[in-house]
Amino acid sequence: MSRNVYVTGVGMIPFAKPGASAPYDEMGALAARQALEDAGLAYDDIEQAYAGYVYGDSTSGQKALYKVGMTGIPVVNVNNNCSTGSTALFLARQAIASGAADCVLVLGFEQMSPGALGSVFNDRPSPFDPFDAVTDELVGMPDIPLALRYFGGAGLSHMKKYGTPFDAFAKIRAKASRHAANNPLALFKKIVTPEEVLESPAIWPGVMTRLMACPPTCGAAAAVLVSEDFAKKRGLKTDVYIAGQAMTTDRPSTFDSHDMMRVVGYDMSREAAQKVYAQAGIGPADLDVVELHDCFAHNELITYEALGLCPEGGADKFITEGDNTYGGKVVTNPSGGLLSKGHPLGATGLAQCYELTHQLRGSAGARQVDGARVALQHNLGLGGACVVTMYRAA
Repeated sequence: MSRNVYVTGVGMIPFAKPGASAPYDEMGALAARQALEDAGLAYDDIEQAYAGYVYGDSTSGQKALYKVGMTGIPVVNVNNNCSTGSTALFLARQAIASGAADCVLVLGFEQMSPGALGSVFNDRPSPFDPFDAVTDELVGMPDIPLALRYFGGAGLSHMKKYGTPFDAFAKIRAKASRHAANNPLALFKKIVTPEEVLESPAIWPGVMTRLMACPPTCGAAAAVLVSEDFAKKRGLKTDVYIAGQAMTTDRPSTFDSHDMMRVVGYDMSREAAQKVYAQAGIGPADLDVVELHDCFAHNELITYEALGLCPEGGADKFITEGDNTYGGKVVTNPSGGLLSKGHPLGATGLAQCYELTHQLRGSAGARQVDGARVALQHNLGLGGACVVTMYRAA
């Protein structure tokens, strides 16, 4: 029998550029302490911990958590590319829902290097080999870094299929900057206009400019999840609970459809969202706020459609009419998203959890979405995995 799972504590440190942050273990320990303090718990109360990161040696989770406490609990290290933080959250929720634990700490952190993402282990087959082969066939452009080819290619696919204008991506990036201006934890707080986005250096002429891509970032975030019984026994906050959650991986369509939108996870996102809507009995029309995986403005645009926020082919209209921001249908990425807040891979999913928890508590300050009661989180990693989580205000 599945049990209700509550988010009773969250923590997040300001994100920073590579080289400007503390080491990963210090960042992780600080975020974990913040989440514990927010929950009103001590590390001794934690029964299990899940630590997510992508670039780091094995057992880096222990290195960070040992600075908080050494109690002999299970510490599970999680690596699932950019969906790492939400994968750790998925595992923690499962532990509580199944009755295996009552109080679990989830931590995500990343200490990144400057520049485009690259492979570390070059002496063995890459998990991206099949993705690269399809991208070479559909996109070409071998001089452009792979992540930019993937997501730029997805945006180009949408432009060709639906006639989406190039400036739609610029409008998304400008919206992100307006939202981030109200987030003290975001990396980039400067407001930019769509024109400034279009005028920034071209990475792929007519497809992507530099401001349409998220920056490599260092940071950490954490959450404490508890069962209902544990929360009542300890008098903890039960104002936010997980109403539905699903994790998906690739199906043959990723490669067989010959569509770059599918290569970057459109089908994974759509399937995970549909599962969550079915679990919660709530559809996309009932959402108040969404934090979605905008590693590139192009991915935010196609994800609007994958999550059912607008019809397929309707993203440009959704953007142009302001339905993706305050005063519209659903506020997307009030934190500023990955584009403005930054994207420390292992921390991103927990940073989204942090934002949505505060939105549902009504404690998000100047970026508060009025009357937010239902929130959706979308976290995607190529290779691939997608986690979609629905939170509700209790």
